[in-house]
Amino acid sequence: MAVSQSAALLDLLKIDVPIIQAPMAGTSSPAMAAAVANAGGLGSVGVGATNAAGARTMIAAIRERTNRSFNVNVFCHQPATPNAKVDAAWLERLRPEFERLGAEPPAALTEIYKSFVEDDDMLALLLETRPRVVSFHFGVPSPDRIRALRDAGIILLGSATNLAEARAVAAAGAHAVVAQGYEAGGHRGVFDAAVPDDRLSTMALTQLLTRNLDVPVIAAGGIMDGAGIAAVMRLGAAAAQLGTAFVTTDESLADAGYRAAMFSDSANHTVMTPVISGRPARCLANRFTAFGAGVDFADIPSYPLTYDAGKALNAAGKAAAEPGYGAQWAGQGAPLARSMSATALMATLIAELNAAA
Repeated sequence: MAVSQSAALLDLLKIDVPIIQAPMAGTSSPAMAAAVANAGGLGSVGVGATNAAGARTMIAAIRERTNRSFNVNVFCHQPATPNAKVDAAWLERLRPEFERLGAEPPAALTEIYKSFVEDDDMLALLLETRPRVVSFHFGVPSPDRIRALRDAGIILLGSATNLAEARAVAAAGAHAVVAQGYEAGGHRGVFDAAVPDDRLSTMALTQLLTRNLDVPVIAAGGIMDGAGIAAVMRLGAAAAQLGTAFVTTDESLADAGYRAAMFSDSANHTVMTPVISGRPARCLANRFTAFGAGVDFADIPSYPLTYDAGKALNAAGKAAAEPGYGAQWAGQGAPLARSMSATALMATLIAELNAAA
């Protein structure tokens, strides 16, 4: 069953190997996505942190480099709910961190990202440019948006962290579900960050979903090499999605501090924290995660309001030569990261997968 599901998914996505490069907003680049696509996998870019104009530029840049399939990922979070009291208290809580860097916190928090659930310009762009694949994170868009994308011939993927979310993704009309294990780096795909997280591992979640869904399952979280890809496919996954493995490639947008941290002891101590952005996300252990230890989730402003302050703090840190306030997203497999081009990494992963098969 897993073999047939994998073959069907590869045909659907129009790719040659069951390797998907995760759409890491702010870290993946058009050059990375194109390199992965040209190597036979599914390259991806995340446009949740930009607008339609920015997404258009990214899509064009990929198409300048490849004519293969690629994935455009959008965020489907609920729009932020400002709370003047919580927002002001959060900025005051951050004030000592800013002052340590010789800076001042923002005067107020703004909603820096627009969710795809209400972004008509992004929908229009995707319908116009028609990337082969569009994927969702933090939930699913409305039925009319799903219908429009499917009618345009676009293949849809949606991430899930438990069976209920996965069933919702499949029922909404996604062609495949990304099973995001708790090991994964970056933002948890939980639909509601205020609800207790089951924290299912990639292995457990993959098996749970493959036994209960009729659509292909893509395993994600802690997968860093071909052996890991082979392992999740033996559990029934039709493909594997890797993100942290690509953070240290030449085409990554990770800055020097981020890259250095990936090859430091911090990689051995990743932390799930909501304090950087307002949503739980796995980050390398750094000054920001240390600040967040013990903070009550109820005291943190809505996503992405919190991220407005987080980005300002990171900018102040970089200006003061302190990289420890960055959103250095990484999964639990971070110590296994390798430094090479995305093309070389794909060749390595494919060789390792073939050896492990």
